[in-house]
Amino acid sequence: MSSNPSWTERLFGGFRKTSERLSENLTGVVGTAKLDDATLDTVEDALILSDLGPAAAARIRAKLAEKRFGLNITERELKEAVAEEIAAILRPVAKPLEVTAFPRPQVILVIGVNGSGKTTTIAKLAHLLQEDDYGVMLAAGDTFRAAAIGQLATWAERINVPIIRGPEGGDPASIVFDAVKEATDTGIDALIVDTAGRLQNKRELMDELSKIRRVLGRLNEEAPHDVVLVLDATNGQNALSQIEVFKEVAGVTGLIMTKLDGTARGGVLVAAAEQYGLPIHAIGVGEKIDDLRPFDPDLVARVIAGVA
Repeated sequence: MSSNPSWTERLFGGFRKTSERLSENLTGVVGTAKLDDATLDTVEDALILSDLGPAAAARIRAKLAEKRFGLNITERELKEAVAEEIAAILRPVAKPLEVTAFPRPQVILVIGVNGSGKTTTIAKLAHLLQEDDYGVMLAAGDTFRAAAIGQLATWAERINVPIIRGPEGGDPASIVFDAVKEATDTGIDALIVDTAGRLQNKRELMDELSKIRRVLGRLNEEAPHDVVLVLDATNGQNALSQIEVFKEVAGVTGLIMTKLDGTARGGVLVAAAEQYGLPIHAIGVGEKIDDLRPFDPDLVARVIAGVA
């Protein structure tokens, strides 16, 4: 790998633990093997152990059996076949976040538990939209933590975008109101709003998000246009329970998966796609500002299956 690896090289590097985990669990399939029930059992178990989840694993098994049952298959051919079936699950949910709102701004609420990489993901998303020549503004709606406000302000300065912020403990809905007015007056294309990440009290969070939605509705009945949930891939199957909760309290419209670099649990992307069918807008494989990229289902499927 070069000293300045490309995005694709970093993606393969980030998913290496996931693909190695899948390969280790496929150790029973070496050389050439007949795709019989025993081999399919090995494949299905390997997929489940790689965090793809029982439903996706069963679907992939069924497709392999339908197409190749009883035929001889090499390890390479098996991995390519698995990659194709993973891609078939992922393609319908691969949808980049597009700025289409009229009138502007497009309001993007970003939600997620503390520690998921939410604040840095907001900065990376802003940078991604800047690369497409959109004007971006940030709103520090997570007033529960002073550190979150400070961190977002630091990122805003680093990527040279305006930010609307208030005091720690301030009213998030008031900050969002001010941000939408400012973004509208200055012709901003996309307003990205950070929100509180606490889930200890679902009712409190639901009330807060409901208030933000009511305030937004007074200014633009279409807002928020997107409610994006940031998930930490290292949580594996626990990420699925977060989708369940945030769908209930916030009406999630799309996902961004972070921290895929170095985790053996990247297969949870497939489980999320199979179980919820929510759009996956982007994935993150590092800490740098350009380490968030639109989700490429075919490339990610090959990476998970270990097919270079």
